[in-house]
Amino acid sequence: KVKPQLEEKEGKTFDVFTAVEFKTQVVAGTNYFIKVHVGNDEFVHLRVFRSLPHENQPLSLHSYQSSKTRHDELAFF
Repeated sequence: KVKPQLEEKEGKTFDVFTAVEFKTQVVAGTNYFIKVHVGNDEFVHLRVFRSLPHENQPLSLHSYQSSKTRHDELAFF
């Protein structure tokens, strides 16, 4: 659900978009920190926010870090 949001921010499309690791952080909703393989040796770290159920909001791409590798630690940002 957040792939189109990232593609719009990056100004390109990703043929490969596979989550390989994630962490969560509970706030007034949930932050998901996701390491995504986007092709070749390229990875992107995403911070995705899911609001509380009663707010009925879609998943939103809060921020991201590009130019990551498979071995970069997935950290809270």
